[in-house]
Amino acid sequence: MRHLSLLLTSLAACTGLHAQNFPSKPIRFVVPFAAGGPSDISARNIAPRMTELLGASIVVDNRGGASGFIGAEIVAKALPDGYTVLVGTASITSINMVVYLKRPYDTLRDFQPLTPLMSTATLLVVHPSMPSRNVKDLVTLAKSRPDLAMASGGTGSILHLALELLNTQAGTKITHVPYKGAGPAVIDLIGGQINGMFVDLPVISPYVKSGKVRAISVASPRRSAYFPDVPTTTESGYPGVQVSNVYSLLLPAKTPRDIVMKLHDATAKTMATPDVRDKFTSVGADPLILSPEEFTVFIRKDIEVWAAVAKASGVKVDQ
Repeated sequence: MRHLSLLLTSLAACTGLHAQNFPSKPIRFVVPFAAGGPSDISARNIAPRMTELLGASIVVDNRGGASGFIGAEIVAKALPDGYTVLVGTASITSINMVVYLKRPYDTLRDFQPLTPLMSTATLLVVHPSMPSRNVKDLVTLAKSRPDLAMASGGTGSILHLALELLNTQAGTKITHVPYKGAGPAVIDLIGGQINGMFVDLPVISPYVKSGKVRAISVASPRRSAYFPDVPTTTESGYPGVQVSNVYSLLLPAKTPRDIVMKLHDATAKTMATPDVRDKFTSVGADPLILSPEEFTVFIRKDIEVWAAVAKASGVKVDQ
């Protein structure tokens, strides 16, 4: 017992020492989607300020593909030393848990939730060449055009579920076209290769303002302050099509508490920095910081919410 006590004391001292020295090398932010999407934008918005606060550079590493599983698995299997951080979404933390029959990680088992960064509303947008000016127009068009196709950031993603909710409620069969992230999907939407998509407001707002895409609805119970003229899906007759997203940071499970809190403190201070906060709010995002404990509770509840949505829409993926 004496030897065991000495061993535990030694391990505790080592853990404290590691935490004191953290960070002593670059930190990697793994974005499980292609560049240009809101996850990527979020990571790049906070990286410079967090680099200043932590005294170590932050490298943004895009590992898109397989609906975010590739990047998420990298972090789930990384050493729990604080140097590998996952930039998560509702798809990564919650939806994958209830949509995919097989998955390489379990959110609450394999990750230590750190904090959300922002929450976002979701817009339903179409290419300007489309005749649809509102959801009713789109539904009517979809019932007469079986070739109508809409994009998402990946099969089983939150944007995919939004489309399936619309198909279920409206009785349409709009074809789903998955991409390796919202960024590439938006590029094809602007180019006219795809008819429309549900997409997070921050990533699409510049293109709505410039007229490169047309917003026909916001998938929330209230209109967005950023686009007050765009009606909600509830106003449009589809109250069940309500989708919002939360972007966040997660660490591998068993990351030492001191390191978790050091990263949390740096993240909170970064999001409180006026110019960083302005970068988020200027495109329609709502900054959001929670403690690791609060965020863990949030994820548990979010999984329950999306389990109900997946059941109602019938979306299940067996990869």
